[in-house]
Amino acid sequence: MVRTYDEGRPVPPEVVDRLLASAVRAPSAGFSQGWGFLVLDTAEDIARFREVVTPDTDAENWFAAQLRAPLIIVPHANKDAYLDRYAQPDKGFTDRSDAWWPAPYWYIDTGFASLLILLTAVDEGLGACFFGIPKERIDLYRRAFGVPEDFSPIGAISVGYSDEPPRDFSARRRPLNEVVHRGRWTQGRPAG
Repeated sequence: MVRTYDEGRPVPPEVVDRLLASAVRAPSAGFSQGWGFLVLDTAEDIARFREVVTPDTDAENWFAAQLRAPLIIVPHANKDAYLDRYAQPDKGFTDRSDAWWPAPYWYIDTGFASLLILLTAVDEGLGACFFGIPKERIDLYRRAFGVPEDFSPIGAISVGYSDEPPRDFSARRRPLNEVVHRGRWTQGRPAG
């Protein structure tokens, strides 16, 4: 995740298009495709974004307040797209209830799409960072950018050409034998 960008180097429009084309290839439950993406690529829009999402408390230290990326993509999840899709005859449900869903796939699938943006950014030689929007600022964000109520931002992705020195995190990455469990979840758990 890159947090410092070359401010004078915008992301070319064709690269932005490739980032978004990758995002919409993400898997989605029932092929519901319940996502939407707000692209902010002007200095004015990015400044407005920083203004409306920055918390009133500790604004100086909040990450996005300091953000100077030339591109922000805000992925949104649309729960209604899933409830509508799974109420169709080929899915076997007759109502739009979310009570039977084992997990909120509208958020998961939008997260998959976000990951594809992050991976494509790396392939394009860019840096990127996924970060959260404070819950108490979401209504202000919606009003500032005209986001409909049925679309929920799951976070935001800053994108640009990295202005950070290369880093190697391999020494800090948890080894597979600590996070992978085969057959039973017994590895790495203390007895009792």
